[in-house]
Amino acid sequence: MTADLDAIYADLVASGALRPDPAQRAVLPALQSLKDWLEANATRKIGLFAGLFAKPIQPPKGIYLYGGVGRGKSMLMDLFCDKLSITQKRRVHFHAFMQDIHRALHEARKTGTDDALVPVAQELAQSLRLLALDEMQISDITDAMIVGRLFDLLMSAGVVIVTTSNRPPQDLYLNGLNRALFLPFIDLLNDRLQVLHLESPTDYRQHRLQGAQRYFHPAGAARDDLAAIWRDLTGGAPGQTLTLSVNGRDLHLPNFANGIARASFWELCAKPLGPADFLAIAAAVKVLILEDIPHLSASNYNEAKRFVTLIDALYEARVRLIASAADVPERLYIEGSGSFEFERTASRLREMQAADWGA
Repeated sequence: MTADLDAIYADLVASGALRPDPAQRAVLPALQSLKDWLEANATRKIGLFAGLFAKPIQPPKGIYLYGGVGRGKSMLMDLFCDKLSITQKRRVHFHAFMQDIHRALHEARKTGTDDALVPVAQELAQSLRLLALDEMQISDITDAMIVGRLFDLLMSAGVVIVTTSNRPPQDLYLNGLNRALFLPFIDLLNDRLQVLHLESPTDYRQHRLQGAQRYFHPAGAARDDLAAIWRDLTGGAPGQTLTLSVNGRDLHLPNFANGIARASFWELCAKPLGPADFLAIAAAVKVLILEDIPHLSASNYNEAKRFVTLIDALYEARVRLIASAADVPERLYIEGSGSFEFERTASRLREMQAADWGA
């Protein structure tokens, strides 16, 4: 018997794991209907795999779930995917998925194929009935030109797509280069997916952070606190590496789950990263847990400069920062070249600790 998502949601509310939210609960019937169909047709041939003489089964529409940050979109997707009792499913962050696609396209082009996207889509479709993509956002012209045809090929092959986004379809790639070429994809989303708006008034991610400490010092004493915050914000999800493409090269965030990234100062600021890298991180994450910020001085001047650039990128993108450091912001960089300019960074670090930051 298929698991009932509404009953599971009610149990989570009763146990205190979730707060009751009518907007979240209103989305469950659509997810349940899709779950029932996928489980009932798990072994039947669909789309391109129905065979020459078999009548293909038309899958139902997928789901495009959008709403403000922290409203529970990723949680609902996880609930749906976790309770879906088929093996031919994949749940992945949109940025990570697109990086996999770019790598697969690179390999396909080596074979001399005229259209590399066709074999890439075929290989995906052979192993998937459900593709669940979290946090869809299109900011790159290359992705914009690929994703429309890819979705069309996958859906034509019978793959059901469920995706979440902060934006409604019509706002994807807004003001992007050559956006007119992207508009047919928006039409495809509206036609082939159920577009659902999660209209919850509550930002639960912000709620969990409200009143909570966001800046810890000294850093060594905060490891357990940061680990607990990570578990709470990610819902206990295992962290995975998120790979971002920046100017033709890969940037790896070692721990990422449900829009939350966790990294050390040295993983981000001791590497030869620049503004484009930090802007890509700020665009991809909602919360950054940054550990072990040291005292800064002439001895680690390059690392300090990168840290300033990172904080500027996070600040402008309104990314929520949780950090552990050797000292309070005003005493992190008190002497040497760059200490005067650091006063602005210290001020921003203070501002980013406010309870309503990023709301």
